[in-house]
Amino acid sequence: MVNVSIVIPAYNEQDRIVDCLRNAVCQSVAPYEVIVVDNKSNDRTCELVKRFIDRHSGSSCVRLVHQDNEQGLIPTRNFGFSVAKGDVFGRIDADCMLKPDWVEVVTRIFDRDPNAMGATGPAVYYDMPAKHLGLEGDNKVRKVTYRADDDKVLLFGSNMAVRSSAWGKIKDKVCRDKADIMHEDIDISLHLLDQGLKTVYCEHMITGVSARRMDTPLASFRKYMERFKNTFDAHPNHTRAHDTERTLYALYPLLRAFYPIYQNYLRFRHIDPARRIWRKEQSQIQTH
Repeated sequence: MVNVSIVIPAYNEQDRIVDCLRNAVCQSVAPYEVIVVDNKSNDRTCELVKRFIDRHSGSSCVRLVHQDNEQGLIPTRNFGFSVAKGDVFGRIDADCMLKPDWVEVVTRIFDRDPNAMGATGPAVYYDMPAKHLGLEGDNKVRKVTYRADDDKVLLFGSNMAVRSSAWGKIKDKVCRDKADIMHEDIDISLHLLDQGLKTVYCEHMITGVSARRMDTPLASFRKYMERFKNTFDAHPNHTRAHDTERTLYALYPLLRAFYPIYQNYLRFRHIDPARRIWRKEQSQIQTH
């Protein structure tokens, strides 16, 4: 059975890092390790991670490392992968809430298919209502539009895993993106495809993510959406039949209007959506 390392780049993530860690370790199959890679945070991120480790000493696989040489997600991600020791590197964001069978599903994917070098799946938006419908919609969008080169799978940065041997083949080739204008997850995907390595999609590989991206001004949202085109422009030998950003642009006005209203409702009801999303599944694990 493959060992799964979970790598979490973090910069000023004090609001959600503890919830993220709680979900990462409360798994039906334990991760080999959970690595928080701090990138010059100046809030309480490191303090909270250290406190989490201290409170779970003897039973926690969490460790905190620092990448202080360069500010940015890509060098921080690369550093995390360089110190990870598992057979498979899971990569999530510091505000992601992994479903409690995530490690089990990832393990099954790579155990059953030795040719699988990268894997990804859908997301459920834990700070929005109608989560079941949201998950179904996200699953459909990713199945159809998150593709390149005759329907080959692109990895989603908040919910992806890469075999360590595959990372070894592309780690010196991935773009550094000094201008910070590309999607690093799509860049990894295209470099994997360059090497003829197989990427797979699994609808059961689920993580919870925040919809806060939709709560940004249009100019900022447009700049983020331009990263799709910028990434493919940097890889002209790759093509895509569908533009994922078109779907996101269509959803933006409604979600931009509704997101703050729902956040006010959650605060009024004293509901923490990150802690609530997988409560039932977590309780089932803890009672066995």
